[in-house]
Amino acid sequence: MPRSPRSTARPPCGVHLSIVVPLFNEAATLAEFHHRLNAVLLLLGSSAQIVYVDDGSSDGTKDALEALAVRDPRVLLVRLARNYGQTAALAAGFDAAEGTVIVAMDGDLQHAPEEIPKLLVKLEEGYDVVSGWREQRVDNLWTRRVPSKIANWLMAQISGVALHDFGTTFKAYRAPVIKRIRLYGDLHRFIPALASWGGARIAEVPIANIPRPHNQSHYGLSRTWRVMADLITVRFLLRYVTRPLHLFGPIGFAATAIGSAAALWVLAMKLFTGAAVFLAHGPLLLLSAVLIQTGVMLIGLGLLAEVLTRIYMDGRHRRIYTLAPLSRQPSAEARPQPRPVLVQSTGLPQ
Repeated sequence: MPRSPRSTARPPCGVHLSIVVPLFNEAATLAEFHHRLNAVLLLLGSSAQIVYVDDGSSDGTKDALEALAVRDPRVLLVRLARNYGQTAALAAGFDAAEGTVIVAMDGDLQHAPEEIPKLLVKLEEGYDVVSGWREQRVDNLWTRRVPSKIANWLMAQISGVALHDFGTTFKAYRAPVIKRIRLYGDLHRFIPALASWGGARIAEVPIANIPRPHNQSHYGLSRTWRVMADLITVRFLLRYVTRPLHLFGPIGFAATAIGSAAALWVLAMKLFTGAAVFLAHGPLLLLSAVLIQTGVMLIGLGLLAEVLTRIYMDGRHRRIYTLAPLSRQPSAEARPQPRPVLVQSTGLPQ
């Protein structure tokens, strides 16, 4: 069995706000971050917990977090057995969070804790997810800002969610929305898109983009190809996860139709002209065979994916829809009362 995250210092029950902070080698900024975060929570006045997720740090972050957990009863420490990456760290934090509202942010001071109230105010307007928007980027132009702008535009087009900044971790969620999203791979940057599939209402607010004061980013241009691969994954999840044959079927039928037409044309030429097929139309004959075979394989792959989807949905009793909360519940007096059932005696013993 996989090892579960280890936790200490359980916070009190009835938590309204949970702050989830994934950390990887952030010992240099942790003390200042925690001090500023505590000051913001004191001003907010609501019951809160701070969920620190140590993602396999090796620079003393572990010891600093354990000291914080001893001093501050609001701190919930989750330690992962090794460095799994930001998506896994966020998923562990969301699973451990007990608040009705969850805010996720980085702990390297690139996200200012003082801007948490801005996200919460927007969330109270009736939204389910509020994302931070780094409107004025301070990163390098060619290695960060230009690739990020292109990637964000592609994400918005593919997902249909009109956000300017998908990449930032600084977001506020209603707990039921984020807890029903299962994260894996590097899908944390696509949480708004995955939430929108379930009918979540999404907004964004501008936040300051502050340079990291003590360390460098853990990400670079090398993640570009992973983002592109995740874009394909998200497109499939949003459009075809419950109907995969709708993706593979049209391509398979088209390939089969074109290959069959080419094969019939070659056969007609052989019958009516007597031409040597492999000499005169060899490449076309081979192409038609490849197209027919590819079409059959794609259709079969789509059918297999349909069966796997049914097994997955039925086995986990998952629904393909999400219910919206009712604004007004009918009172007991207004609900229709069951009509009495008249039973005619048959004279037989009961």
